[in-house]
Amino acid sequence: MLAQVVLFDGFDPLDAIGPYETLTAGGIHAELVTAEGPREVESGARLSLKATAALDPERPGIVLVPGAAGVAEDEIVPLLAAAAGTLAGPMEQALDTPGLTVATVCGGSLVLAMAGLIGGRTATTNHLGLRALESMGVNAVRARIVDDGDLVTAAGVTSGVDLGLYLVEREVGAQKALEVETLFAHERRGTAWRAA
Repeated sequence: MLAQVVLFDGFDPLDAIGPYETLTAGGIHAELVTAEGPREVESGARLSLKATAALDPERPGIVLVPGAAGVAEDEIVPLLAAAAGTLAGPMEQALDTPGLTVATVCGGSLVLAMAGLIGGRTATTNHLGLRALESMGVNAVRARIVDDGDLVTAAGVTSGVDLGLYLVEREVGAQKALEVETLFAHERRGTAWRAA
């Protein structure tokens, strides 16, 4: 199984690296990608990471979209909007691909909502963005993880590790998730909301 972690200019590094490391430790191959292909990508925290491949929205597995980080809070919404413009087409394809789970951390769900891709779906984001998510037609739930089938979203920036553990448990098994939790000396917290 492949997990494609999508980088975009201004991404939040912890949103990307937390789940990347967790998924990798859980036996899921993870790769840093962009919509444009291999390149150096500067985060909103002024830390650069190198994407090694282009996003393949038709490849089964996991596609994970992080949120954005900015030096000032008013920088974040423009970064999310720019990402929504760049990722709208590929993420629409990803959401239509059988066997592919789209996951987000923090403002990643806002990227999908701004692109008009998750209206009517159930998702979460950082508590500061829940009203914005609702205003875009998303059923926003205040939970650590929201599992809406092929769309799994996580709340604030620190929930990325919990999201990774949740996906490891869902895709590989509870025993492997527990092993990673123990390895990382991390105890999952918060509610995991699931669609009925």
